[in-house]
Amino acid sequence: MAAVQVDRQLGPGKRAVLAGLRAYNAKQVGRIDHVPLSVTLREKRNIVGAVVGDTHLGWLFVQWFWIDEKYRGKGFGEKLLTTAEAEARKRGAKNVYLDTWSFQAPGFYKKLGYREFGRLDDYPPGHYRAWMTKAL
Repeated sequence: MAAVQVDRQLGPGKRAVLAGLRAYNAKQVGRIDHVPLSVTLREKRNIVGAVVGDTHLGWLFVQWFWIDEKYRGKGFGEKLLTTAEAEARKRGAKNVYLDTWSFQAPGFYKKLGYREFGRLDDYPPGHYRAWMTKAL
């Protein structure tokens, strides 16, 4: 009989979930073309900023976006994001989505044409988490 348990390691459960979801989703929509995407900002050999995500099903998903504080406010963020968007367009993506917290960069994304399509208030307490999108 099946039994539920709390695991001490993430790996086996994560691999099983991903394999199961990929198989099920492929039956529903066909091949899902996940292609990783990484655009970095470098100072010599050091990465001081990056956009990391993937393209799939005609979308760019920005999973992580970070710039060292020393490089913020100098146009590097916009250059990183627009470079990621351009690469996504080359791959056939028509849209992009991402999430951000109120203390991170919702104003930055709005300035670049993103609009909010979802929000969790008081997450974390005193802030909100927003999901944003834009057409490419």
